[in-house]
Amino acid sequence: MPSAAAQHQHTPAFRPLYLQLKDLLLRNMETRQWQPGEALPSEMELAARFGVSQGTVRKAVDALAADNLVVRRQGKGTFVATHTEEKTSMFRFLRIRRSDGRDEYPASRLLDVRRGKASVEVARLLELKPADAVFVVRRVLEYSGEPVVLDEITLPASLFKGLTRARLDGYRGSMYGFFETQFGVRMLRAQERLKAIAADAASAAILKVRAGEPLLAVERVTRTYGDRPVEWRKGLCSTRRHYYLNELG
Repeated sequence: MPSAAAQHQHTPAFRPLYLQLKDLLLRNMETRQWQPGEALPSEMELAARFGVSQGTVRKAVDALAADNLVVRRQGKGTFVATHTEEKTSMFRFLRIRRSDGRDEYPASRLLDVRRGKASVEVARLLELKPADAVFVVRRVLEYSGEPVVLDEITLPASLFKGLTRARLDGYRGSMYGFFETQFGVRMLRAQERLKAIAADAASAAILKVRAGEPLLAVERVTRTYGDRPVEWRKGLCSTRRHYYLNELG
C-alpha cells in the first residue's frame, strides 16, 4: 500500500482534503479492494491509514453515501453499496410506480438476447467505435402480471463476455445485480431523457395497448466507475395505471 503522501500526489492539491480522500476510497472500491457488500474499515482505521483526521474521513464517507456508493448500517458500520440488496437499491434506478401508490417490484420476462454491432448513435453514447460488438437484451417488466415496460438494453460486448440468454434466465435477482455479480460491472449513476411517443404495432402488441396509444419513452445511459458509460437502455412505458417518479432535492 503506497504511503498517504504518495497517494495524495495523485489528486489536485486545490481540492478539499475530504474530496481527495473520497477519490482514494472510490479507487479502492473500483479495484475491488473492498467488494460490493463488504464493510469498510472503521473511521479510526481509515484515518490512520491515510494520515488524516477522523473528521475528514467522516466527510469523505458522507460524500460517498450521498452518491449512493456506500450504505451506513446503524451499529454495524459502513458497507460498499451493492445491487444485490434489493431492499436498499431496488427503486434507485426503477422509477415506474403504480398509480395506487403501492410499491411493487416488477417481474422481468426475458424476450431475447442477441449479439450485434453498435450503430453510430449507440457507439457515440457508449463511447465505442461504430460496428463494435454489443449485446442487446430485450425484456418486459410486468406488474401483477400486466406488461408495463418494454426494455431494450445495449451493452458493450467487451465487458459482458459470455452473456447468454440461459445465463440471464438462470439468475435470480435484479438486472443490475446480475451485471455486478456475474461481470463485475457496477452501475453507479444514470442520465435519462424522457419523451412521449405513439406505440407502434410491435410494441403495442407486447404491452397490450392500442397502436398509436401514448407511451413514455425513457432513454438512459448508465455509468460505472471512472464515469465510463456501460449501458444504453430504451424503455417504453405504458402509463395507463403507472407513472414515472422523479425525486428532487
